Amino acid sequence: MSRPPQRWELLAPPHSNAILDSFSPSVRALFGERLVAVPLPVHASLYENNSEPQFGYFMTSGVASVVGNTPEGHLAEVSIVGREGVTGSLHLLGSLPAATQCFVQVAGTALRYPFADLRRLFRDSAPVRDAVLSFVQKQSVVLEQISTCQLFHEAHSRLARWLLMIQDRTGSDEFSLTQEFLSEMLGSGRPTVTLACGALQRTGAILIRRGHITIVNREELKQQACSCYLVAERCFHAKPSGR
Repeated sequence: MSRPPQRWELLAPPHSNAILDSFSPSVRALFGERLVAVPLPVHASLYENNSEPQFGYFMTSGVASVVGNTPEGHLAEVSIVGREGVTGSLHLLGSLPAATQCFVQVAGTALRYPFADLRRLFRDSAPVRDAVLSFVQKQSVVLEQISTCQLFHEAHSRLARWLLMIQDRTGSDEFSLTQEFLSEMLGSGRPTVTLACGALQRTGAILIRRGHITIVNREELKQQACSCYLVAERCFHAKPSGR
């Protein structure tokens, strides 16, 4: 028999979400019984391109990737969501379709909530609206910085920044990541990613073994990362504005 979903307030840290944790008990109660804990296997689709999400996922562990794509089939990551946020937040701002899709990059767990109900809470509850808008603003700040990063910083520095951002959200030192997957996330060709991985491994910051990357020296990885990581780190640690 499968294990029934858990009510989110029964979950103990680190299985928590910064947005939900910022709410008072009275605001938390607005979510009711429909907010349930679910597992998120790697590569699970959370919403598709040009379509409204069925659910919002308040991440409690793992990482979700928001990926943009072109008519030619090229993919590039535009943002990530960990336990600091909720997936699909941009869709709450209006009805304009978003040309992105979202899937699970690092397996984890989330507190799933029907998107229609989340849209209603976003409209009717000032604390919910403030917390979500605060997260959207932080995502926008990071996106602007990363857009500049893609243009001006070397691949190994961008890879170091990206790995640090993933580690911040997972608390893990080891990730199952192929170079093909990394090339999509970084928007770079596989030869470039191969060179970037090799450069970071030679510094002693990471260790690469058959589709696995281990961060063995975080301080060295921070030294190799571009300055854009400081912006991403500041936004990640900023507290939501819920009440």
